[in-house]
Amino acid sequence: MKYLFTLVLLVCLFKLSNAQDLQSPSEFLGYPIGSEFTRHHQVIDYFNYLSQISPLATFSSYGQTNERRTLSYAVITSEENHHNLEGIRKNNLKQTGILEGDSSPEIAIVWLSYNVHGNEASSAEASMVTAFELMTNQKSMLDNTVVIIDPTVNPDGRDRYVNWYNQVKSSPYTAYQDAIEHSETWPGGRPNHYLFDLNRDWMWATQIETQQRLEIYNQWMPHVHVDFHEQSINSPYYFAPAAKPFHKTITDFQKEFQTQIGKNNAKAFDDKAWSYFTRERFDLFYPSYGDTYPTFNGAIGMTYEQAGSGQAGLGVHTDEGYELTLKDRIKHHVQSGLSTVKTSSENAKRLNSEFENYFKNTVDFDYYVLVGEKSKLNTLTKLFDQHDYDYQFSKEEKLKGKPIYSTAKMSFDADQALVVPTNQPKSKMLKVLLEVDPELSTPLTYDITSWNLALAHGVEAYTVSGNINTQPKENPYSQKSVETGTVGYIAKWKSMTDAKFLAELLQNKINVRATTKPFKIENKSYDRGSLILTKTNNRDSNFDSLVMELANKYHIKLAATQTSFSDSGTDFGSPDIKKINTQRIAVLRGDEVSSLSYGSIWHFFEQELNYPIISIDAQELKKIDLKDYDILILPSGSYSKIFNKKKLSSLSDWIKNGGKLIAMSSALSTFEGKKGFGLEKMKVEKDSTQNNLIAYAERERERTKDNITGAIFNIKVDNTHPLAFGYDDSYATLKTSSAAYKYLNKGFNVAYIEDTPERLSGFAGEKALEKISKSLVFGEQRLGRGSIIYMVDDVMFRSFWENGKLFFVNALFMVNNRSQTFK
Repeated sequence: MKYLFTLVLLVCLFKLSNAQDLQSPSEFLGYPIGSEFTRHHQVIDYFNYLSQISPLATFSSYGQTNERRTLSYAVITSEENHHNLEGIRKNNLKQTGILEGDSSPEIAIVWLSYNVHGNEASSAEASMVTAFELMTNQKSMLDNTVVIIDPTVNPDGRDRYVNWYNQVKSSPYTAYQDAIEHSETWPGGRPNHYLFDLNRDWMWATQIETQQRLEIYNQWMPHVHVDFHEQSINSPYYFAPAAKPFHKTITDFQKEFQTQIGKNNAKAFDDKAWSYFTRERFDLFYPSYGDTYPTFNGAIGMTYEQAGSGQAGLGVHTDEGYELTLKDRIKHHVQSGLSTVKTSSENAKRLNSEFENYFKNTVDFDYYVLVGEKSKLNTLTKLFDQHDYDYQFSKEEKLKGKPIYSTAKMSFDADQALVVPTNQPKSKMLKVLLEVDPELSTPLTYDITSWNLALAHGVEAYTVSGNINTQPKENPYSQKSVETGTVGYIAKWKSMTDAKFLAELLQNKINVRATTKPFKIENKSYDRGSLILTKTNNRDSNFDSLVMELANKYHIKLAATQTSFSDSGTDFGSPDIKKINTQRIAVLRGDEVSSLSYGSIWHFFEQELNYPIISIDAQELKKIDLKDYDILILPSGSYSKIFNKKKLSSLSDWIKNGGKLIAMSSALSTFEGKKGFGLEKMKVEKDSTQNNLIAYAERERERTKDNITGAIFNIKVDNTHPLAFGYDDSYATLKTSSAAYKYLNKGFNVAYIEDTPERLSGFAGEKALEKISKSLVFGEQRLGRGSIIYMVDDVMFRSFWENGKLFFVNALFMVNNRSQTFK
C-alpha cells in the first residue's frame, strides 16, 4: 500500500514538474505546424501526450469509425476543476432537469469540434495548437472554464484527404490553382466512410460517428459549441453572429451572446488586420447541424469558416492575388477558438443562468402521441434514446387530441401508442422536430426548411392535454412456437423492419412469395405485398425453425395458416402470388455520380437492409456486361458523358431483356426526351421582360420563386401497384428541388402530384409550385420484359426520411421481379 502511494505521488510530481515544459505541436511532431498535414493518428498521439504530461488535460476515446480510427475528446481545465470534474458535469445537468437536484454552477463549458469535414483539414491542426495555448499561455481562463476538444470528428475523411494530398503534391508544394494537388479526386475527403456529410447528421444520427459522439455530448450539454470548418479559398473567414433566418425557438440571449462573441472575435482579427465577415450565408434553421443542434439544446451554437477547404493544400494562390497558406489558416482558427473561450470565461456566470432559463418550459399541451405501425414507432424510440428524450407507451384504448395538421379535436386509437411528454428537459428540440410548418423570416436559407419527424417516419401525431395512463415499455413481444400441421406463414408488408426480414429470408435461400392482390384467409385480411412462405416451396426440414428464428429476431408477427384456400381473393397457388427472387444489384459510383447519393444507397444496403450489392465505377460501365446483373441503380448524378447514344441503346436492350433500372433524382435527366424513354420535363414559361425590370439587389430573392428548399408535400399514391405496396393512397414526400416531370404516357404513374400541390411544410416558391403541378414523383415504365423505375424525389436523402425507404425496397423486390439467368 505504501509503495502504491509513493508511485502515485511520483506520477503527480512528474506531471507538475513537466507541466511548464509541454512540447508544442511542432516540437512533438518534429516539423513546423502547418508545413505539412498531420495524420489522424499523430493528432491522437499529441493529445495523449498532453494528458500524460499535464494535470490540466484528460484524453479519452468515445468510439471508433467504420475504418477503425479512434474517435476522441480532450477535457482541458484547471487542476482544481479536474479534481471535481464529475461534480461539475452533474451540476450542469441539474440546471437542465436531466438530473434532479439544485445547483448554481458558475463554470462555463465550451465544446470545440474540429474537422467534421475531412478535407477542411486546417482545423485538426488548429485543435492541437489551441490545446497547447490553453494549457500554457492562456491557462488562467481554465479556472472557471471546462474546454472539451474533439480534434477530429471525421477521422476517415481526414485521412482520405491527407493521404491523397501527400501522394500527389509537389515538393516543394505549388500554389498554382491548376496543379493536381488543388483538385481532389472523387469522392474527396469531405464525407465520412459512407460518404455522408456528418455536419448534417447531428439530429438524425444515422452514422456511427454521430451516434457515439452524442453519448458524450449529452453527458455534458455544453453552454457553447463551435464547429470549425473551411470554405472557398476566396472567402476569408466567417464567424458568428449567424445569418437569418433564425428559428423562432432561439432565444434573445442566444442571439445577443453570439453577437458578443462575434465582436470579440472581430477585435482580435482587427488587431492582426485579418479579413472576416459575419451575418451571411450560414443561418440557424435546419436542426441537424453542428451549430443548430447545440443551439436547440440550450447552447450558443456557432459555425466558424476559414478559407481553404480541399482546394487549398499547403498553399494556394487566391483570385485576389495573395497566397493562402495552411499556416495562416491554422492561426485564424486558433485565434477564433481562444477568443471564444475567453468570452465564455468572462461571462461564465451569465452563461449558466441563461442556460438554466432555456430549460424552463411553458407548455400548451401535455403530450405528443404518435400512432402507427409498431415497427415504425420502435424505430422512433431508437432515435429518441440516442437523444435522451423521455417517452412511454399508452395503456389507453382511445384518446382525444388534435392531429398536428388539424385544429379539430378527435378521438383516435391509442393502444400501445408512443406517448412523449412535452414537460421534459429537451422539449424545445422536440417541438422543433414535430412542428407543423417552421416559420421563415426569409426564403434565403442554407438548407432544407422542413423535417417533420412524424411524417418522416410515416406515423400520425396528435397533441393531447390531460393525464394518460402509460407504461414504460410496450407490451412484451411474444411469438408462438412452431405450429404443426400448417401449410405456411403470412407476414405483413408495412415497414423497413418487414423489408429486413425479407432480405434475411432471401439470404438464407428461403423461397418467399408476395401477393399482388388482397385476400382473406381463416377470417383474417391481408393487403397487397404481404409475404407468404409455404412449405410447398420450402422442403428443407429446418424451414419452420429458421423462419421462426428470423421472425423473432425482427419481432415479426407471423400468421400460421392451415390451408392455402382463401376465404376470398387469391389462393396460395395463384399466379397473382409471385415469387420474390434474389437480385444481383449493381450501383454506379465515381465521377459524374453524387457521392452523397451513392453513399446513402451504399449505407442503406450494408447497414440497414443487409443485402449485398456490387459497386461499379461509372467510367468502367462501357466495359461491363450488364447481363451479369438483374438491377442497375443510378444514384443522383449527371450521366451525359457516360450514357451516349450507343450506351443508351445497349442499356435499353438490357432492360428489354429483363433488366431493371432504378434512376434516382437528377439521374432522371439522363433519359428525359431520349428515344424509347417516356420521360418529359415540366416547363414553365418565364417572363423575361419582368425579370429585366427587377433590381439587381433583389435578383437573389426573386430566384427563390423557382426553388423548393426541402418542402413536404402530400401526394397521391396508387397503392395497387407493386412499387407502392405497404402504403396508403397518400404519402408525404420530401422534395429537395423543383425538378419536375410530366406524367408518364406509357407507364405507371404510381405516386404523383395532382392539379394543386398540397404543401404540408417548408418553403416552395410560387413558380416552383406551378411547375410541379400534375407532375410525377415515382413511376414505372416497362420496356420489353424489363422496367425503368423513376424516383424523382430521393427517398434516401440523408437517410432520415424513413417512410420513403419501402418505395425503394419495393423497386428492388416487388416490381417486375424476374428469375435470374446466370451466364
